[in-house]
Amino acid sequence: MPHKPFKAVIPAAGLGTRFLPATKAMPKEMLPVVDKPAIQYVVEEAVDAGIQDILIIIGRNKNNIANHFDSVPELESTLERKGDHDRLAEVKHASDLADIHMVRQGEPLGLGHAVWRAKGHVDDHPLAVLLGDDLIDERDDLLKTMLAEYDKREATVVALMEVDPAQIHLYGVASVEPTDDPDVVRVTGMVEKPNAADAPSNLAVIGRYVLPPEVFEILERTKPGKGGEIQLTDALQELAHDPARGVYGVVFRGRRYDTGDKLDYIKAIVQLAADREDLGPELRPWFKEFAATL
Repeated sequence: MPHKPFKAVIPAAGLGTRFLPATKAMPKEMLPVVDKPAIQYVVEEAVDAGIQDILIIIGRNKNNIANHFDSVPELESTLERKGDHDRLAEVKHASDLADIHMVRQGEPLGLGHAVWRAKGHVDDHPLAVLLGDDLIDERDDLLKTMLAEYDKREATVVALMEVDPAQIHLYGVASVEPTDDPDVVRVTGMVEKPNAADAPSNLAVIGRYVLPPEVFEILERTKPGKGGEIQLTDALQELAHDPARGVYGVVFRGRRYDTGDKLDYIKAIVQLAADREDLGPELRPWFKEFAATL
């Protein structure tokens, strides 16, 4: 039987402490990456993969996110009067992207808890969870591939990426078995932020998950784990041990931009700007000249 349409869930309730003081009054998800807030890239990714129903999990002081995806009649009227049709189209684009909803997380009790808060909205639909810290280049069809694997295997699908062992302690790490597809592995277990010596592989889970609606039942009974938070990794462990369905990993070898770290955030802006037709031709030569002075 075909399943119901996918819904997307974007957790965005974190405090953004690594970007203080910029995030004292502005959500970290609204920090600009060139000329769009980071979260808009994530919403656009979900829409490009064919998902039209998107739920953003927000916390206190996150109303700017809802405002960004809402229409702004006075701004639109001003741009219309000025004949600034290009910027008018960009402003309308954000509010016309999809059917976007907001739910408050309340207490910051971990990623698993944030996903569980989507239960009332998602109901019995399969869901794609996209973390706003990880931007996937629009030229790489990671989420589309993951949705196709979910349909093919009728199983949970996570995104995996090879990570330098020196950075492995920052991620959830998968133990895996090969499949008939070199870009897809079966996940047999997961460890949250292990030491390099204890990591079962160098394949880290990055911020994309495609989950069955049964995950809500598991999260409801999942006890707080590492850091006193309800970890999505713990729910994935249970799904991985289900012989009827299991968990599979799509090994991503494309372009990913981490905006959750100051240095990587700056790198993301430079990389994306350098690839743009309107900015790249001037930015790339300037950057070479600047680099030569260092």
